[in-house]
Amino acid sequence: MDRVFRMLGFWTGIFTVMFYVGDMMVPSVLSLIQTVFFLTLGYLKLSERMYMYLFGAYLTVFMVGYTWYSEFILVPGFGG
Repeated sequence: MDRVFRMLGFWTGIFTVMFYVGDMMVPSVLSLIQTVFFLTLGYLKLSERMYMYLFGAYLTVFMVGYTWYSEFILVPGFGG
């Protein structure tokens, strides 16, 4: 399970670089925070059960944040 979190850290790191190159600073910083989070957890050598609990908590926080953003911040039909 620790390798799965290191792999997630790798891919969020790729997203960090791509967002930065695309001059999108807010997504880049958010992705960098996720990269540090996943890499830190990947090297902690926790039990598999704890990794599953942490991943479930991560998904819960992500979905609450995404729902809050799409409900209260996102402007429908705004194309820029």
